[in-house]
Amino acid sequence: MSTGLKFKKKVIMPDAVYDDILVAKFINQIMLDGKKTIAQKIVYGSFDIIKEQSKKDPLDIFRLAIQNVSPVLEVKPRRVGGATYQVPMEVKGNRKLSLAMKWIITSSRSKKGKAMKFKLAEELMEASENKGNSVKKKENVHKMAEANRAFAHFAF
Repeated sequence: MSTGLKFKKKVIMPDAVYDDILVAKFINQIMLDGKKTIAQKIVYGSFDIIKEQSKKDPLDIFRLAIQNVSPVLEVKPRRVGGATYQVPMEVKGNRKLSLAMKWIITSSRSKKGKAMKFKLAEELMEASENKGNSVKKKENVHKMAEANRAFAHFAF
């Protein structure tokens, strides 16, 4: 039974340097163990590296990378009559954003041998050019959805 209480979505304040909510969310995703200042140093350091190497606005490259990695379709398991089918479904707005950020962060963390700000800058620049591990992850998810298109009628 419902108690009638509605969940209030937490409002995230924009970050201090770029005054952007998307960057603030990205910093929160990178943060480990509540160490926000370290996460800010990583993100701002990678933005400085991007500005140095590409001579473009790092915020534009960041937004383009997020847009390129955001998935349109994903598969979700549905149990129908004793069998479980992988049903392709459209990805909604907030989930698109969070998946794109998670994929960029995990693919940059999986690289070895450099400081995190260098790995993150490299992954963001590759993602803005439609290359890199995070874009491959998105393509794999789309291939799975395409392969299971026959089960799309189970989406409800």
